[in-house]
Amino acid sequence: MTKTIQPTRSAQTTRTAKPPHEEPAVRFRHAAKSFGAVRAVAGIDLDVRRGETVALLGRNGAGKSTAISLLLGLDEPDAGSVRLFGETPDRAVRAGRVGAMLQEGRAVPRITVRELIGFVARTYPAPMPVAEALELAGLTELAGRRIDRLSGGQAQRVRFAVALAGNPELIVLDEPTAALDVEARRAFWESMRAFARRGNTVLFSTHYLEEADAHADRIVVVDAGRIVADGTGEQLRRAAGGSLVCVDLAGRPTEGLGELPGVVSVEVRGDRARLRTEDPDATVVALAGLGAVRGIEVMAPSLDEAFLALTEAHTHHTTDTAAPGSAR
Repeated sequence: MTKTIQPTRSAQTTRTAKPPHEEPAVRFRHAAKSFGAVRAVAGIDLDVRRGETVALLGRNGAGKSTAISLLLGLDEPDAGSVRLFGETPDRAVRAGRVGAMLQEGRAVPRITVRELIGFVARTYPAPMPVAEALELAGLTELAGRRIDRLSGGQAQRVRFAVALAGNPELIVLDEPTAALDVEARRAFWESMRAFARRGNTVLFSTHYLEEADAHADRIVVVDAGRIVADGTGEQLRRAAGGSLVCVDLAGRPTEGLGELPGVVSVEVRGDRARLRTEDPDATVVALAGLGAVRGIEVMAPSLDEAFLALTEAHTHHTTDTAAPGSAR
C-alpha cells in the first residue's frame, strides 16, 4: 500500500511537494557487492515508492546489512547502481533527505539527549526542530538526561532521534529492535509509525518475521544476496505453496499421501501428517475417501513456514559460499 505523502510541519516551509510520478525513494538496479570470494549482494533490483514502509527480511548473513550499506553510500557497488530520490546516496544523505539508524553505536559520555540531537541537527541544511525530533522518538521527558545513563531501549530511541535530526523523507533502520525487550520494542515501533504516518518512507531490515508482518506495507525476502520474494505477508504465504491440511495418522501408513490431489509435500510429526497442498478441497475429499479425516485441520501457512519455503532453495548456496561474518 502506498501512503499519501504529507510533509512534516517543519518541512512545509523548506521543501516543495513532489509529484507522484517522480523517482521512487529507493531504486536498486542490478546492484552487486562482493567481499573477497563472497558475493554478499548478487544483482538486486528493487524500487521503494515514496510513502511506503518496506521490510527487508532475511536470516543473518543474507545480505541485508550490505544492501543497506550500499543504499547509504557506506559501500560502493561493484556493479549496478543505487539511487535515492533519483540522486546518488551521498548527495541525498548530505542534503538531509535520508536518516539512518544502524546496528552499532556507542553512547556519548557526559552530554544530554537534547545536546546530542541539537548538535546533529546543526549539521544539516534544513533540520527538524529538536523538540519535534524528541517528541517523535518518545524522548521529551528524557531530554535532560545524560546519554550514558540510559537503558538499552532508551538509547535505541536516541539513535532513532539522531536519524530524525536532519528532517529526512526516508529513514533506514538496520535491525532496529535487536536485543530489545518486548516493552522497548513496542515503544520503538510506536515512534516509527508516527514518523511513517507523516507520509515519509521507511525501509527496515529485520529477522523478526512478526515485525515485518505487523509494520511493513511490503516484505522483501533476501537470501544469499538475492531477492527471492516481494509482496505483502499474505502474498508471501500464498507464494509458499497454498494451504496446510493436517490429519492424525492413527497408526495409518504414510505411503501414498504425497500422491493425493493437490499435495506438493508431506511432513510427519509424531502421529500427525502435515500436507502442503495447492488444492485443499481436493485433498480433503481424497482423505475422506480413504477414511483418513481424524483430527483434520485446514489452515494457511504461517509466515514462518512461508519464509522457510521461499528460502529453502538458497540454503545450500549460502552454506557453501558464505564464510562467517563475510556476507552481512
